[in-house]
Amino acid sequence: MSRKSLLISLALAVGMAAPAFAPASAADAPAKEAPTLTRAEVTRILDSNRMILPSQGVDEKVKLHINGIDQWISVRGKDRRNPILLFLHGGPAAPAMPEGYTFQSPWEDYFTVVQWDQRGAGKTYRANTEAAMAPGMSIEGMTSDAEQVVQYLREHYGKQKIFVLGHSWGSILGVELAQRHPDWFYAYISTGQVVNGRRNEEVGFNYALRRAKEEGNQTAIRELEAMTPYPGNGKMTLERIGMRSKWEMYYGGLAWGRKDYQFDVDAEELSPDYSREDLDAIDKGSLFSLNHLLQPLLDVNFDHVTRFGCPVIVFVGAHDYTTPHELTEAWFTHIQAPSKKLVSFADSAHMMMQEQPGRFLQHLVTDVLPLAQQAGDVMPTEVVRDR
Repeated sequence: MSRKSLLISLALAVGMAAPAFAPASAADAPAKEAPTLTRAEVTRILDSNRMILPSQGVDEKVKLHINGIDQWISVRGKDRRNPILLFLHGGPAAPAMPEGYTFQSPWEDYFTVVQWDQRGAGKTYRANTEAAMAPGMSIEGMTSDAEQVVQYLREHYGKQKIFVLGHSWGSILGVELAQRHPDWFYAYISTGQVVNGRRNEEVGFNYALRRAKEEGNQTAIRELEAMTPYPGNGKMTLERIGMRSKWEMYYGGLAWGRKDYQFDVDAEELSPDYSREDLDAIDKGSLFSLNHLLQPLLDVNFDHVTRFGCPVIVFVGAHDYTTPHELTEAWFTHIQAPSKKLVSFADSAHMMMQEQPGRFLQHLVTDVLPLAQQAGDVMPTEVVRDR
């Protein structure tokens, strides 16, 4: 589901407001008012702190013409000799490029990280008309887009194989890519996996209703029970799925221990990778994309798509009910692949890379990177000498 337009509106529906504070006494007043930074000054500072030396690494934004439209990618890494990791964002149309700076910079020591604004998302939405994008707004069409992105990366950066990380909605495209072209990838990294769209909704709904009853939250109980049976067999509406998302998020199924997603929205506002116009395009693209992709998302069923020709590494949040962890864990037991591994993040829900960024990096380095090291597709190992 989209984290942008839906969750902002849902947060308002939950009733979030600015916290009330008692008035400060004169003794508590600061000696002088702190300086106010403009957005341009903040983004300049952030960009300066994550500088990449062009003599060794790569830091570029590239507009590719793919399947009839312009599509934007960001490519960042501190050493061109490192393997490429393509991040397939969630949503649909919830680009990770604008908040990537909050978790991605340490990855860039070990990988050349590619963020791709998919058809209908962010910079790509802004670069095209809806009429031009509409013919490819399907799982098949967007898998075709992804294939061309991968081909560009392999050819342009001279890589026989790359890593692909699919998060949430992006995990659908990730599975499709890994199934069709296993020889292109060192591994498929499944993160917040969509296994079965309708079952996904049912389990997330039941979790939210159970938690509401445990708390005696009469508002949540009333709003959720009004939708039973959920999801049902009929066509799903944004209003119904939005109500489930609102309460599942409120009870930490999106970000564990948080009732909303404002921390991510705030981070996006300071993004050094997005202009004000790019940010404004997120919500517009989200609504456009959901109108095309909501039903295909709900119809996804990977219950029996378990044979892979490349290694599979599954990252799962122990409290994830946006894409319920139980479904992913059950799916993992049936996977047949050259190698497979499941990593559970004990203090995370759906947004593992932001909730536990240190542990996420640790597992990228210890569980993912060795697959490229075996092929010699990494920068030389640092030499550590004792004094």
